[in-house]
Amino acid sequence: MKRTVPLLIVLVGGILMMVQYFIPHQVSQSIFNYYTDWAPIVSSFALILGIGSLTRVHAHKIRRKADNWQYSWAVLIPLYLMPVLGLIWPKSMGGGMDAPSIFHFMYMYIQIPIQATMFSLLAFYIASAAFRAFRAKSALATVLLLAAVVVMLGQVPIGELLGSWFPKLGLWILRYPNLAAKRAIMLGVGFGMLATNLKIIFGVERNWLGGVGK
Repeated sequence: MKRTVPLLIVLVGGILMMVQYFIPHQVSQSIFNYYTDWAPIVSSFALILGIGSLTRVHAHKIRRKADNWQYSWAVLIPLYLMPVLGLIWPKSMGGGMDAPSIFHFMYMYIQIPIQATMFSLLAFYIASAAFRAFRAKSALATVLLLAAVVVMLGQVPIGELLGSWFPKLGLWILRYPNLAAKRAIMLGVGFGMLATNLKIIFGVERNWLGGVGK
């Protein structure tokens, strides 16, 4: 039963979602709306399970003193501190009506700077990866390098100084070869998602069941 019931739920739910998409009837739309009304409830329980799983994993690391176990405190403390601050002290603790609350202060001056730092580091990783990828070690790498140079020069004013055709050629590369490759990738991803969803709906793929499906 532990394996059969989840498979039946996924089978029926997946087929109903496909039917309502291709058959826009009032009955199918009512079923779809009924399912979407349940989505926030299911998401709430999924959030509880996710928080419990995250807490268990990091608490286990702290108990075992695993590698970099100190960073587990950096995950657990904000995980529980921010909801507590938002529920207990939603308003300012002093300094007037315009003074920010503790929750707002930690969000604006701790979380946002951390996110900005992570994205700035990501830019350096991209630059490093681009430098390694643009080495003309083969014919395909040379084509990639030339296309990247043309596109980059076409986006800056110096490209027009080198030639009026630079911006036009860069725009042509973006609109046609680049867009065609992106659409091909998206089609491949879409077919892969479709195949995976069908395997899950019809019970061929059972890894999502965990130990139950084995």
